[in-house]
Amino acid sequence: MNLIGRVIGHFSTITKHRHQVIKHCFKAGIPIQGLGHDLSKYSPVEFFQGVKYFTGDRSPNEGERKEYGYSKAWLHHKGRNRHHFEYWTDYNNTSHKVEPVEMPDRYVAEMFCDRLAACKIYNKEKYKQTDALEYFNKRKGKRFIHQKTSDKIEMLLKMVAEKGEDETFKYIRNNLVKK
Repeated sequence: MNLIGRVIGHFSTITKHRHQVIKHCFKAGIPIQGLGHDLSKYSPVEFFQGVKYFTGDRSPNEGERKEYGYSKAWLHHKGRNRHHFEYWTDYNNTSHKVEPVEMPDRYVAEMFCDRLAACKIYNKEKYKQTDALEYFNKRKGKRFIHQKTSDKIEMLLKMVAEKGEDETFKYIRNNLVKK
């Protein structure tokens, strides 16, 4: 794929994803978070790396990791976006290790919106309401995530798989963000 194709493809993908997350965040009762969602993806360090490694069928961060062993774009992204569980780690003075800490509920809600939107954007017409739960389950036990955060996101993903979006967004509005 040529440079122009990668620029258009990457810009289109991240923008469609962001707009879908915004819609979900409005349904979840966190519209301001939705409007600010993933703006760092348009910053030079994330955008240019995204273009360089854009293929259209996987995260550009994977290509960067393959080349360097890590992704500068991902390190930048996760350090600025609180809806990623990877953001929520800190040094524990008792264990003297970096450990996951529990995410505030409003960021768990945004993470749910993000996961749901990613499945819709990447799976397109093949999307099923079980996709986000299936994706979560494939990597279960391999994440460095606080157990309560993991339990909450899994519960939301199960709820959307079994009861649908309307009921899940209602639950989020009434139980996670109405505090």
